[in-house]
Amino acid sequence: MTTAAGAGLITGLSLIVAIGAQNAFVLRQGLARQYVGPVVAVCALSDAVLIAAGVSGIGAIVAHAGWVLEVVRWLGVAFLAAYGVVSLHRARRPDTLEAARAGVPSRKGALGRAFALTWLNPHVYLDTVLLLGSIANQHGGTDRWWFAAGACIGSVLWFTGLGYGAGAGQRLLATPRAWQVLDVLIGLTMLAIALSLALS
Repeated sequence: MTTAAGAGLITGLSLIVAIGAQNAFVLRQGLARQYVGPVVAVCALSDAVLIAAGVSGIGAIVAHAGWVLEVVRWLGVAFLAAYGVVSLHRARRPDTLEAARAGVPSRKGALGRAFALTWLNPHVYLDTVLLLGSIANQHGGTDRWWFAAGACIGSVLWFTGLGYGAGAGQRLLATPRAWQVLDVLIGLTMLAIALSLALS
């Protein structure tokens, strides 16, 4: 039980710690200290649903429904490309950088973006549903659910640490230039992920 949960924790963290669109958004909201709790909750709960789906065997269905992943892939490309362009455009206008510190202007907007960055990313289905589900099911019996629980705990720890821990770095972003650099990095990251999805 403990071994399976520990394996799930380590495996889950290894998959979500990599820099990606979702993490970049949580980081930005954390730095702006806007709607951090709700955004973290959306990301962590979404991961829990996807992990449970993978352990339940939904991954096998997804693996045979290639057209579903294809549709999600192109939706993800469009969304990430648009998000990247918006970030780069925001970085070009220093007069908007002070406003940018407020993050997404509304709770609904922040939750919508967090949801889209999670569910419109084909990698989340490949990594969380297929890969984690396959590894979990190798443990068999009830241990696979302990593995899933460990992976869910890893997700909660990561997103909570990223969102609330980011506020500690707010001093580093006290100048408009620093926010400009952050927006450029986020924009380039989003465009790079969109390109990799389009070419995959």
